[in-house]
Amino acid sequence: MRFASHRDIARAVERGVRRAGLPVAHSAGFSPHPKISYSGGAPTGAASEAEYLEISLTEGLDPVVVQARLDAALPDGIDVIEVGDVAVVQAPQLEASDWQVVLPGVPPAVASSAAEAFLAAENAEVDRLTSNGVRRLDTRAAVVSLEVGQRAVADGDQDCATLRMVVRHLTPAVRPEDILVALRRLSAMESSSPPVVTRLAQFPLATDQRDADAAVGPDGAGITGPALRPGRRGAEQGQIVAMRPDAETADEASTAPASAYEQLPRGAERPDEARCAREPDERDRPDARNRATEQRAS
Repeated sequence: MRFASHRDIARAVERGVRRAGLPVAHSAGFSPHPKISYSGGAPTGAASEAEYLEISLTEGLDPVVVQARLDAALPDGIDVIEVGDVAVVQAPQLEASDWQVVLPGVPPAVASSAAEAFLAAENAEVDRLTSNGVRRLDTRAAVVSLEVGQRAVADGDQDCATLRMVVRHLTPAVRPEDILVALRRLSAMESSSPPVVTRLAQFPLATDQRDADAAVGPDGAGITGPALRPGRRGAEQGQIVAMRPDAETADEASTAPASAYEQLPRGAERPDEARCAREPDERDRPDARNRATEQRAS
């Protein structure tokens, strides 16, 4: 399943929900869709033992029943580990991921040297081609910790080093493959075959780590004063940076929305645009309406 894309996984889950007979809620509109949301799906080529999704149901069901029915309906390789009711149990705040990367043909000593060079660097920028063009990402800013496993994994006659990295969730997301590109640039570390990447867990960052992140401004300098809150996105990387709550300018005062719903326009607040939602066509002309009336009469 590591080679299935996020869209493939979403289709498999939707079919599994239908096969399980769960009373899933659907969106309104001309083309309704089941209300299933995902949180930070793993990139194609990476396995995961800690994926989260939220399904809205039209009636209350026992989470144990939902888990059994959905797990039986999903294909092999997609296992339902746990189901909880978000109305009863608070959903976890996913701020970072723990990744395991097996590097075929890379001795542990070489991987340790590359990790030390990466952690010692102030920044490690890489370029990624996205739908909006080439984006430059600072992979060093996303890595909370990086270490090499004590024991190498045997792969035939070669030793394979194992990396464990905790990567915070930024926008745009920094993937393990981006970090591996930075490691190759800093130390010329190269594996003999594609690395095997697995996400082991997703979790909230420790309070002291969040405070340390918030105390660093966009230019890397410390910020003192009142409590900090998430603020505007960096112009170069689009990553969330800290901002003072007493910002004076409009640019400083801009904040990232708390949810995607807040980015949607409010119809009651935009009456002029609501009247212009559909472009006029021939049916809106008076003579066209008169012809339609004559045709119906005849």
